[in-house]
Amino acid sequence: MKIRTIALPAAVVLVLGTGTAAATPTWSPRPQEVRPFLPEGNTNPAIADGVALGKQVATYTASGLGPAAGNPAAPADSPERYVDLPGGTLPPGVTLTEAQALNVLKRVKANLTAAGLGLADVVSMRAYLEKPPGAESADFAGWNRAYRQFFANTDLATGRPVPVPLGTAAPAPPMEVNPARPARVTIEIANLPVAGWLVEVEVVAAYKH
Repeated sequence: MKIRTIALPAAVVLVLGTGTAAATPTWSPRPQEVRPFLPEGNTNPAIADGVALGKQVATYTASGLGPAAGNPAAPADSPERYVDLPGGTLPPGVTLTEAQALNVLKRVKANLTAAGLGLADVVSMRAYLEKPPGAESADFAGWNRAYRQFFANTDLATGRPVPVPLGTAAPAPPMEVNPARPARVTIEIANLPVAGWLVEVEVVAAYKH
């Protein structure tokens, strides 16, 4: 039996060697560490690039939460049914998605409180948006305004709260001062599980102590 030897070009060997070396981890979190990786040069980023958790950090995963029915005067299964603002009236410039998101994030806070956690403990978030009736796409801008009322609303350099807008109103102090910037993804989907919902949110929070 003949054995055939094939010589690889030196350039190929170098590429393979470089790829192997690059895959070697250079850092890992301490066992009880929770470390967000934030964009450089930005004192008020909305989200983290990612969050590292040490192997001894316990976490809590909340099920997806949608808005509570807060406006019984509105038709059942309508988006307006899930607005819990006084009188069901939207303030100037506040969209249905924004109003529902405020409702949802209040429920997220209550869910976390029951588990012995708070909004500042959230390390990861998934938000699912359905487009409002008649709209061409989901209302990402309204969702982001509501999100800033509860998350990522302090200046990283000074620690002070950053005013945020509600609808088209001038920026004002946030509803919940919270420095946390979780890793986050926001997805538009065709249908949420409850008729009338425009927003559903799930979070993972870390027990840091």
